This record gives sequence, C-alpha cells and structure tokens, in this order.
Amino acid sequence: MKDDTTAAAADLQAGLSRLAGLVADSLGLPQVLAEVAGSAVRAIPGADGAGVTLLCGEPHDRTVVARAASVPFVTEVDAIQYQTLSEGPGLTAVELRRAVWSGSLGGDRSWPRFGPRVGRMGVHSALALPLTVADQVVGAITVYAYGKDSFGGHAAEFGELFAKPAAVAVHNARILADALTLTDQLRAALSTRPVIDQAIGIIRSRTGRSAAEAFAQLRAVSQAEQRKLAEVAERVVDEAVRRARLRPR
Repeated sequence: MKDDTTAAAADLQAGLSRLAGLVADSLGLPQVLAEVAGSAVRAIPGADGAGVTLLCGEPHDRTVVARAASVPFVTEVDAIQYQTLSEGPGLTAVELRRAVWSGSLGGDRSWPRFGPRVGRMGVHSALALPLTVADQVVGAITVYAYGKDSFGGHAAEFGELFAKPAAVAVHNARILADALTLTDQLRAALSTRPVIDQAIGIIRSRTGRSAAEAFAQLRAVSQAEQRKLAEVAERVVDEAVRRARLRPR
C-alpha cells in the first residue's frame, strides 16, 4: 500500500510539473487541453482516460467552448454528456462547484440517461472536478475508468490538487487564444478599411449622400446578399474602375 501511495504521489508530481511547463511551451488552446487531459490520467489514480472541457455562460445554460480527450472513448463519452444529453458528472461538478464521482454509472440515479448509456459502453466509474479560477468555474476535468468503484476520496484529493493549476493553465491558454483571434480580426479590418473608404467615396460622389448614409447602403447590401462588407465594397470599386476605363477619352 505504501509503495502504491508513493507511486501515485510521484505521478501527481509529474503531472503538476508538466502543467507548470505548459506556460513556457506557448502551446495553442487545443494542445494545452490535450496535454492537461493526458496529464490528468497519469496524476489521478485509477483513471483509464480523461476529458477536459471549457465552458461559458450561466450555470444552467452552459456552452462548450472547447474540448479535448486523452483517448477516443472519452471523446465519445463527453460528446454524450455535453452535446447529446446535457447531463453527466462534469456538468454536475460545475454546477455544485466541487468534485463528484460514481463507481457504478449504469445504476447511478444522479444521471438517469447518461449513466446507463455509458455503462453499456463498459465505462463504469467517473470522477469529475470543476476548473475554478478566481472563484469562476471555467470548465471541468472528468476522468473515467472501465472498472467499478475505481475512484473515491483519495482519488478526489489527488484530482483537486491537480485541478487547481490545470484550471490556470487552460484559462490562460483561452485568454491567449482569444487575444490572437482578436488580433487577426483587427488586422483583417485594417486591411479592408481602404477599399471600404473608397466605396463610400464612390457612392457619395454618385448620390450626394453623407459618409454615414453611404456606409449604411453598403451594410444593407452586405446583409441582403449575405456577403462580407469588404466584398461588397470591392465590387463597388471594381465597377467604378471598369466604367472609368470604358469612358471615351
């Protein structure tokens, strides 16, 4: 028993060390989630697979932002939990803001639809932990096992020790991903601004409208045709250039 405890503690320490290294690796959000899922399997005793899910929204109206799993069967189980049924240990852990576990999913009344369905897949145990940053729950880690009664208070303690730095790692990765997305959007906006300004000028010269009215016209066409504003503006400019070239000199 002592050897088992020592080995489990070593696995936990290795998992925590890997989490600390994620900050320096500058990985993207999908890679960070995958690394956290893999580390969770090694850090939490009894786990055969793990899933990490980022969520947003209100407690009773959560939306999945991103998911990752250490092995394919967890991908399937978490899809059932978060997408098909909106019921399962991860969602309960988020709602209650504490660890929850089951050693017999097929007969667990906590999840009357999820439990039997997953039990028929041969997955009988689950331990779920909320990912909390600054008192805000941002997601959950759920580890699964094929055997019954694979998790208990000891595994939950290890899981909670792992979940705290894991929450920080995935939260920071999400912030970085959001910042990069915003940067790309701003870059795209700056690259298309000149053609939009040109189109506004062309419409004003033709119609005598104000800049605001010309922009509103472009936006109305964009919405009606379900095309990007820059594409509509580019068409206006191209048409103006084509007409200018056809004029007799």
